[in-house]
Amino acid sequence: MTASIETLSTGDLSGVFFDIDGTFTARGKIHAAAFSALWAIRHKGLRIVPITGRPAGWCDHIARMWPVDGVVGENGAFYFWHDAGEGKLQKRFLDSDEERKAKGQRLMSVRDEILSSVQGTAVASDQAYRETDLAIDYCEDVNPLGVDDVERICSIFKKHGAVCKVSSIHVNGWFGKYDKLKMTKNFAKERWGIDLDDVKDRYLFCGDSPNDEPMFRYFPISVGVRNVLAFADRMKYLPAYVTRGEEGEGFAEMADIITRR
Repeated sequence: MTASIETLSTGDLSGVFFDIDGTFTARGKIHAAAFSALWAIRHKGLRIVPITGRPAGWCDHIARMWPVDGVVGENGAFYFWHDAGEGKLQKRFLDSDEERKAKGQRLMSVRDEILSSVQGTAVASDQAYRETDLAIDYCEDVNPLGVDDVERICSIFKKHGAVCKVSSIHVNGWFGKYDKLKMTKNFAKERWGIDLDDVKDRYLFCGDSPNDEPMFRYFPISVGVRNVLAFADRMKYLPAYVTRGEEGEGFAEMADIITRR
């Protein structure tokens, strides 16, 4: 059962984790209200880390250019951060270079089967910038596919022994036992020296789709932008709170509440 964002009580909040597509963006763009909200959170003195399915190439830019403490990318395969002291981008992958290469080759056969079996699918336009997973586009740059087609994509990933997660735009698949939450915990431990299990009630997570479900389940202060309700019948764990606005407008609404209380 979800509650209105207006009833949110943040208490002694230390930081914000958030998804990007469909949460921070609106109709595929980062609008001024959302980016200003990110700076407002930063000026409040809170830690900020995007947790996204987007590729390593995008995360390089995000870690360098956005007012964030780091970024978890490709659904938990790595995290990047910009070391202000050294002035350099730092990368922490879960798998070695050799493991990533071998798993990437296995994903090619999965790709070929999906494209030949599910009409209307395409490899995501950001695939060239990925290091660890395969992203299948089902509504970003292709005509939107139905739920049955998305389920068929997932079934092919699973048939090959891959993990798959459905975002608001892609179905992402990979080989390995990791997800957004596991790498978020690693980030907190390795970068901040904290066990997130002990302080999770001091961190907020904001998201919008099924691949955020582990985060919604884990964080007591979990917020879904309103478009998350479109996936409600496919999710077991919904966010504790839902904004009135959708996508980036909902993110800005959430940020306004936590920065003025």
